[in-house]
Amino acid sequence: MKTVGKVSSVACAFLTAAASLVFVAKAASAPPQKSAEDIYSHNCAICHGKDGAGKTTQGKRTKAKDVRDTVKVMSEDEMIKVVQKGKGASMDAYGDELKPDQIKAVVEYYRGLAK
Repeated sequence: MKTVGKVSSVACAFLTAAASLVFVAKAASAPPQKSAEDIYSHNCAICHGKDGAGKTTQGKRTKAKDVRDTVKVMSEDEMIKVVQKGKGASMDAYGDELKPDQIKAVVEYYRGLAK
């Protein structure tokens, strides 16, 4: 048995295998991240509609704007702030519920509906 410093090669192999198992177990237990489309469908489409037109019953009630009009007057950064902080009484804030990269992805998805 060869020793490296004071640690044998068997011990090194065991530690490497154990570390690999911990890494694999942790990766397997992490919940899958929802796609931007899934988040939009679950949180946004009720008002903004699947197509971003805002013509849903709830969208009409809250006066949700059509994305094709919104992208002309709001930057991506402005939209991100609205998603993070909400807008008046009609739009909930999602800054505590969604991660920054998820919010950015949802805004990009929403803006993409205008194309």
